[in-house]
Amino acid sequence: MQEIALFSAHNNYVLGLAFSIDGRMLISSGMDKQVKLWSVPDWKPLKAVQVHDNSVNSIALAPDGLTLATGSTDTTVRLWSFPQMELRHSMQDRKKVVAVVRISTDGQMVAAGAYGGRVAVWSLGGEPIAAWQTPFKNLAGLAFSPDNRHLATSGLGDTIVLWELPGGKAVGELSGHQTAVLGLRFIHSGQRLVSVGYDQTIRFWDARTWQPERSLPAPGVGLRGLAFSPDEKVVAVSLESLVQLRRVEDWEPLADLPMSTKVVNGMAFTPDGRMLAIGGADKKIRVWDIS
Repeated sequence: MQEIALFSAHNNYVLGLAFSIDGRMLISSGMDKQVKLWSVPDWKPLKAVQVHDNSVNSIALAPDGLTLATGSTDTTVRLWSFPQMELRHSMQDRKKVVAVVRISTDGQMVAAGAYGGRVAVWSLGGEPIAAWQTPFKNLAGLAFSPDNRHLATSGLGDTIVLWELPGGKAVGELSGHQTAVLGLRFIHSGQRLVSVGYDQTIRFWDARTWQPERSLPAPGVGLRGLAFSPDEKVVAVSLESLVQLRRVEDWEPLADLPMSTKVVNGMAFTPDGRMLAIGGADKKIRVWDIS
């Protein structure tokens, strides 16, 4: 495993990363209001677009690769044609910072979680579907179940709340973390939900019974998030000044990827799982060959 690229990407923190469906472009968002597109594998800039009037906190690419959702501190959610980056729709639920956006696995819905604890769901045509208040002060984690019948939410609170879609009815609550839950992800065809806690634990839940399966301590200090390889066999764990690769099945460590920045905000695997892009507070993107 080796670092194969290091380049200055944004004029402020790098916040979001994603690869195009064909793996030929890397998408990055930053605190500088921009989304940028980079060619793979030479990492040359292809396009830079100011997509919001403030920090672009979260991005999500639709499963067909043709729509990019962005969420911003300017309180809007926007939908863009990809890779043209032409604005299709701009939506707003409340005048609150949008912290996280996610697109459903069928490509029909976009959900946004905001400061103040609101969730809003729209169609990819920009039409409102539902909006509701969660028990969280701020939202940090959102995840659509693979069948898109449920939305898992987390934030500044020690629980994970499950909501029925499309109506937004609360149907379950998962307890176990001791403090804020920073991120959520369904894996293994939706059979498991993985949560990342500010209490420095990573928890696995059975998504059929919603019972806890295992709780693992963070392999270092400063746990911030996870990224799974496309085959879900490898997970990247972002820590302070370090990203660690582990095998999902038995949690065995595979490699330590040292960072020159303490804060890692975004990680993304290429569709073939051979490379990992990492962005953070130093405004740079690093790419590792992990094949």
